[in-house]
Amino acid sequence: MSSGFERLTTVVHLTGGGVEGVGEDVVYQAEDHLALQDAGPVHAKALSGRFTLAEFCRLTDELDLFPVAPQWEVSRLYRRWTFHSAALDLALAQAGQPLHAALDRESRPVTFVVSLRLGEPPSLEPIERRLARYPKLRFKLDPTSSWTPELIDALVATRAVDSVDFKSLYRGTVVDQPPDPVLYQRVVEAFPHAWIEDPDVVTAETAAVLSDDHDRITWDAPIHSIDDIEALPFPPRMVNIKPSRVGGLPKLCATYDYCTEHRIGAYGGGQFELGPGRGQAQYLASLFHPDTPNDLAPVGYNVDDPAPGLPDSPLPVAPARTGFRWGVT
Repeated sequence: MSSGFERLTTVVHLTGGGVEGVGEDVVYQAEDHLALQDAGPVHAKALSGRFTLAEFCRLTDELDLFPVAPQWEVSRLYRRWTFHSAALDLALAQAGQPLHAALDRESRPVTFVVSLRLGEPPSLEPIERRLARYPKLRFKLDPTSSWTPELIDALVATRAVDSVDFKSLYRGTVVDQPPDPVLYQRVVEAFPHAWIEDPDVVTAETAAVLSDDHDRITWDAPIHSIDDIEALPFPPRMVNIKPSRVGGLPKLCATYDYCTEHRIGAYGGGQFELGPGRGQAQYLASLFHPDTPNDLAPVGYNVDDPAPGLPDSPLPVAPARTGFRWGVT
């Protein structure tokens, strides 16, 4: 990945009534995937039986889905969503319905951006390489303190930057970016129409830079629940709703309802899914926020040199005939 790690993934399969449901575990740490795969279906007995979808979700919420304690506590939310999404897929397959029909909502083409870091030292080359092959592509970029004024000017000239992610809330990761008022000032002024994700609004110097731009600020990393939205420093216009980060089907539905009721916009975010989880997140975006800058580009855009023939934005409508599955990932 452009952020410098190798993604492992695990697909969970649930079967019943002659059909199958799948969900993707997007826990980041390789050790957590290997422990799960080595342990095998340790909850097969507990999860066997006849349930409503709500009952199954409550049951998995009560189980410890980690045979070994996870490296990060938030990973418990990610794995819970794995089982909930697989159960939703299975329930819909058993009912012979796709998700949009069950919700009585229209599935619409999905606008997406490509999320990138520009390396160290940063370079325009990753942007130029992609635009040469896909000239309509839009980007979500991670500014770093090593961005020079010249690089920022070159990025402005592309007219392709829809959002910038300051990642101020990450700690102890490869993508940490400490608060840097000089960087904030340069970026905020250079991209006056871009969304500003996860900035530092606590440190006095960076907060001052952003004081007139609160309407452009969006939040991602802190959003695990409605409580997290209500705890933000000021009411948001937009939040990034990642199904795996919210960590459960009932919680996800409640979060969508809350945002609608409070007129808060939303866009979808991925977690470098490699399997069915990407399509499932795109499917949800098609139903709830198809026209926002969804960080849900097809997985082929994650590689350093994307191949020809990838779908352009917006993604065409592509739900499967039944289940919680999307055909374009």
